[in-house]
Amino acid sequence: MVRKRKRPPRKAAPAAPGGTDLAAIRDRIDALDARLGELISERARMAQQVAVAKGRHGPADFYRPEREAQVLRGVASRNKGPLSNEEMVRLFREIMSACLAQEEPLKIGYLGPEGTFSQSAVHRHFGHSVRALPLATIDEVFHEVESGAADFGVVPVENSTEGTVNHTLDLFLTSPLKICGEVELRIRQHLLGTMRSLEQVARVCAHPQSLAQCRGWLHEYLPGVPAVEATSNAEGARRARDEAGTAAIAGDAAAEVYGLGKLVTDIEDRPDNTTRFLVVGRKLFPPSGDDKTSLLLSSGKGEDAGALHRLLAPLARHRVNMTRIESRPSRRRKWHYVFFVDVDGHAEDPPVARALAGLRRQAELFRVLGSYPRALL
Repeated sequence: MVRKRKRPPRKAAPAAPGGTDLAAIRDRIDALDARLGELISERARMAQQVAVAKGRHGPADFYRPEREAQVLRGVASRNKGPLSNEEMVRLFREIMSACLAQEEPLKIGYLGPEGTFSQSAVHRHFGHSVRALPLATIDEVFHEVESGAADFGVVPVENSTEGTVNHTLDLFLTSPLKICGEVELRIRQHLLGTMRSLEQVARVCAHPQSLAQCRGWLHEYLPGVPAVEATSNAEGARRARDEAGTAAIAGDAAAEVYGLGKLVTDIEDRPDNTTRFLVVGRKLFPPSGDDKTSLLLSSGKGEDAGALHRLLAPLARHRVNMTRIESRPSRRRKWHYVFFVDVDGHAEDPPVARALAGLRRQAELFRVLGSYPRALL
């Protein structure tokens, strides 16, 4: 007769702080996870029904940036913690992205290659359940969206440290595309490489914008080390991976894609270094409740004293706040300029609509480039 060995007595689960049973907490978490899964699946089924009701022909046919902005603002306003508003918005954006992509994901063109801040802006705005298309130039991003090969494009337009990306603005002079959204991305620049110390850095390779954003740090900590311009930070990261002695300036995505170590983190000269990106598409969208409008204007009387003042007077008359103005050569005639203007509000908002009517009468050139939701968290 074989005797069964006695099992040792089962130890009780340790109590959580405050005397709460840890096992009970874990059981509650498991139940919540199951319920969350059911709710996400139900939401996905509702998204399918929306697609059927709209008789869509592609994912862009029922992607509505104004509706998405309203939903995500609601998420932030209802959030009671402990997760931050930014983290809650990120989680819900990914759920919405996955629901939208059930049959076919959105195709988003961006200034590549893989590992650039533009790619990070794509994921921040659209989530990860999209097909991100890396393109060689900003011109190609516009072309792919114009042709329908991409549903939307994401392009940089200005940096809080280095100013405007003029080439992006210039493309709106001839492109029919509309601005459908904006993304503000906090730019964290790191010194990346395969070496172990700064003493082994023979050159630093990065996009000119990033080199400029880190000019002070490079002068202080790597004096005399040549700065080599690259077509993108991702290209600089690729060189850092393949070339002995080359370090790159780039972000977290490039470090991951190219397998580089972070020699020094956050080397940008300003802690609030932020780049604004525009989402471009082929049509305008209704108001979301918290919007901006971008305009392209020309007075046609560039040599007249007070011409710009008269051109913009309807904004003041109808109490519409102008948040930004940039001038660029019109390419029509010598010393003739156009103005890119951002104002608060949507083109369909009554005060803005009245101001735009006045601008249209005053301007030689008048175009609404887009009315779109203000950048979220």
